[in-house]
Amino acid sequence: MSNKIFTQDEIEILSSNKYVKHVSVKGITYTDEFKRLFIAENEKGKFPTVIFKECGFDLDILGLDRVRSCGKRWRATYREDGILGLQDTRIENSGRPREKDLTLEEKYEHLMAQNKLLKAENELLKKLDMLERRMVRKK
Repeated sequence: MSNKIFTQDEIEILSSNKYVKHVSVKGITYTDEFKRLFIAENEKGKFPTVIFKECGFDLDILGLDRVRSCGKRWRATYREDGILGLQDTRIENSGRPREKDLTLEEKYEHLMAQNKLLKAENELLKKLDMLERRMVRKK
């Protein structure tokens, strides 16, 4: 985490960005969509500062250290855990078990969402595999 403290004006500016989930005086929580976008653009060869600028962030407010550390952390997480590793799981992992039992419909919806996510991840992996095969053939 950066040592930079955000002013109220900076918090309002950052909060207005569609890729920001939450801003406090000391930190920012980015959306999962932004993290996926960042990884995709970074793999195409764009630098972290360029990606943040293109997504509407003011680098003077964020600070270069914060941008670099986010990029480094997200790339490491992506290499280790894939797309699922970039998700914000703090809500699900609060350490406190849910007090209510899910209904059959809620369980079904949860499983359907999980299934959809896994299918999307499989499609991404297939595309990556296909691209790697093309690169090997060209050599």
